[in-house]
Amino acid sequence: MTTVVDGLGLGRGAGEMAVERALAELRAGRGVRLEANGTAVLVIGAEAFDAATAAALAAAGVRDARLVLPAPRLLKLGAPRAQAGSVSLPTLDAERVATLALRAEARVDAPVAPANGLDHAALELLGLALVLPAAMVCVVPGDAVAGLLAVDAADVMAYRATQVARLAIVGRAPVPLEGAPETEFVVFRGGEGLRDQVAIVVGRPDLSAPVAVRLHSACLTGDLFGSLKCDCGDQLRDSVRRMADGEGGILLYLDQEGRGNGISNKMRAYALQAQGYDTYDADAALGFDLDQRRFDFAAEMLRQLGVRAVRVFTNNPQKIAALKAAGLDVVSDQRVLGRPTAENVRYLASKRDRAGHYIDFDALAARAPD
Repeated sequence: MTTVVDGLGLGRGAGEMAVERALAELRAGRGVRLEANGTAVLVIGAEAFDAATAAALAAAGVRDARLVLPAPRLLKLGAPRAQAGSVSLPTLDAERVATLALRAEARVDAPVAPANGLDHAALELLGLALVLPAAMVCVVPGDAVAGLLAVDAADVMAYRATQVARLAIVGRAPVPLEGAPETEFVVFRGGEGLRDQVAIVVGRPDLSAPVAVRLHSACLTGDLFGSLKCDCGDQLRDSVRRMADGEGGILLYLDQEGRGNGISNKMRAYALQAQGYDTYDADAALGFDLDQRRFDFAAEMLRQLGVRAVRVFTNNPQKIAALKAAGLDVVSDQRVLGRPTAENVRYLASKRDRAGHYIDFDALAARAPD
């Protein structure tokens, strides 16, 4: 891999920098040139593909245009597939793209072809950018894409692992909290692309012994605003309180809103839930699997803090398995319960029944408000 030493990217791979710039382009609604083995395509997020863009591409003489969709979205469209696939776009119709990519009532209207390597890389780019996982992909004459940012598919697929390797502490300071006055915030950069991650060290945990740990994915609506649709805020505050009352611990506050889907897609899913979908069906209708999160970088955060063995506070078996797979010694796992509400009971039942979360409704009932 070529290393950039122009003073702007000293020590960083050129491919890694291209991926980061491609993410910014896609989030801004612009297209990027995706390359692999001498082949190149233009990639635009479906949510940014409007009538003006369609007209400009048609005028540029595009060919082999297709809409690439992940397997959960294809299932919702009535075309079940084990992996992603593509639908041909002989005419660049922005309304058709929006319907196939996003409308809950839509059904597939053309044959579905298997996704190729470039298609998979396009979806990976959109996932990293936290936009809707639906890619408009096409071949454009060379002179029409001369000014577009180019990124190699291999660099895209290697990006997440590269970010874990680059994880580093960039700031730390004491931040006393209500009920936990001896608390330090430690900020890491890397692990999940262009986002920072935070470790909250509560008290003075003995790092030579198993440390109480919680991996908590950020939830703007629950953690900050007290949403009744989930139990996230309760879990966050209860974990910190238990650590403060005990022998200390570490809470990792991970920027993985909406099970890794991003805040905009989380709100799209909430809109579908308001129509009767459960939390997982709503995500699947948008093209997401049960859970997009990864926790390899969380384990690396703990290692950099000196943790080797943990007592993990979680209801999620995926987190337990991820910490074990990363080489940490998980000596115990303990439940973290919030308060049941009329608005979150279905959500909690879905997590138990569909994702295998360890949720005891008898124990929850004991926490219900009078």
